[in-house]
Amino acid sequence: MRRTLAVLVATCALTAPAAAQDLEEVLQAATQAMGDASSIQYSGTGWVANIGQSHTPADDWPRFEITAYERTLDYDAHSSSETYTRRQGDYPALGGGTPLQGEQQRVLLTSGEHSWTLAGDNPVPQPANAEVRQLDIWLSPHGFLKAAAAHDASAVELLLEGRALTIVSFSAGRYRVNGTINEDNLVERVLTWVPNAYFGDMIYDHRYTGYQDFDGVMFPTVLHSHQGDPRIHPGHNWMEITVTEARANVDAAPLAVPDNVQEATVPPIVVRSTQMAPGVWRVSGGSHHSIAVEFSDFIAVVEAPQSEARSLAVIAEIRRRVPDKPIRYAVNTHHHIDHAGGLRTYVAQSAAVVTHEANRDFFMDVFLHPGTRSLEPDILSGLMPWFAGNRIPALELVDGEYTLTDGERVMNIHAVQDLGHAGTMLVVHLPAERILINADLYSPPLPSADRPAANDSMRALAANIERLGLDVARHVGVHGLVGSHVDFLRIVNAE
Repeated sequence: MRRTLAVLVATCALTAPAAAQDLEEVLQAATQAMGDASSIQYSGTGWVANIGQSHTPADDWPRFEITAYERTLDYDAHSSSETYTRRQGDYPALGGGTPLQGEQQRVLLTSGEHSWTLAGDNPVPQPANAEVRQLDIWLSPHGFLKAAAAHDASAVELLLEGRALTIVSFSAGRYRVNGTINEDNLVERVLTWVPNAYFGDMIYDHRYTGYQDFDGVMFPTVLHSHQGDPRIHPGHNWMEITVTEARANVDAAPLAVPDNVQEATVPPIVVRSTQMAPGVWRVSGGSHHSIAVEFSDFIAVVEAPQSEARSLAVIAEIRRRVPDKPIRYAVNTHHHIDHAGGLRTYVAQSAAVVTHEANRDFFMDVFLHPGTRSLEPDILSGLMPWFAGNRIPALELVDGEYTLTDGERVMNIHAVQDLGHAGTMLVVHLPAERILINADLYSPPLPSADRPAANDSMRALAANIERLGLDVARHVGVHGLVGSHVDFLRIVNAE
């Protein structure tokens, strides 16, 4: 969907429903209290979290300290420029992306239907993120009032927890936005839902407190945001910024969209398969890979990363290689969003998911539930009636060790102990082929590349190989390439 909220806000006009006068009074009172702003620039410090990378499904997203934050929102230009510096800080190094080495600066830019980041001075297009990034402009306090005025909004007063609050709601394209205006006519909360391979219709929630007067414009000094699903874990805290400075109606140069960003489109899914042993294929392409293993009357696929589109491409390639056997099992190395995002596609085709026992409740009740996904329906949600009754996702849970075999070929699946990256990590061992498959623990580099420095995940993998007594000749990474165990030990044991 290329049409963004920038286009919608620019073209939609307020109609005159029965409660239009009430809505107009609500918005006028809020604008008078908060001040009118064609743009806003604010800065501060805080923290940001890694979405979908919790240590276990029961944990909140892992956090990083933000030492410097600045954002400029230009409502007339439909643009956002956001820059922040993050580091590990004092937050626990548990979950994906931790520990963060040193300081990292992130620059996120949006203008109309274009979105990009900067790698140094080089623009990196992010066409898939443009729609939600544009939506986020209108979820800001002053942006919400402008978006509500430009749409067929409604307002209702509710008594919630002893407070008289006004809920203003409107639809902008496929997004339903609800905003809370408090007793002081200040925007207190703005919530919507955005599509996500992990959660389906995922909650996207901003909460604004501690308003202060910044040269005649009221702006919150605490911006707290959530992304996730509260059915299993109520947290899913994504970002909190403590604002120290804010200026309205700033005179900032308009964002120039680089040529490569203007021309960028979402790249096509590309897969290719390489046989590593009889009946064992590495299905690669992009940043994440899968491994298909053929048994006498079925196939098991290790890892279903990223999305339904990628899983469909991988399945098509596997069927080209082995057209006459069904995929009965999809082995999930761990619950992180980039490694589990394509599992639903296999479930829709009656494959059982082999995963860590700690994932059970989240996978059954949220992630693999076949219920409707309204924003981006997938194959599994479209088969909801077929999955009624006994047609529920089949999970094979791993507590320690699990074995798939047809009497000849053996696949052993082991739970990894003492790992900071994820508490749900599995590795897959093919003993006859002496192949070990892992995700995120060791990514074999190009033979010509410099040898990477050992890290805690590599050391944990080595310790678990020794603990389990695994006979390994080759490492196959869900990231990276295929490498020898001899090279892996040289890296881990290097002084």
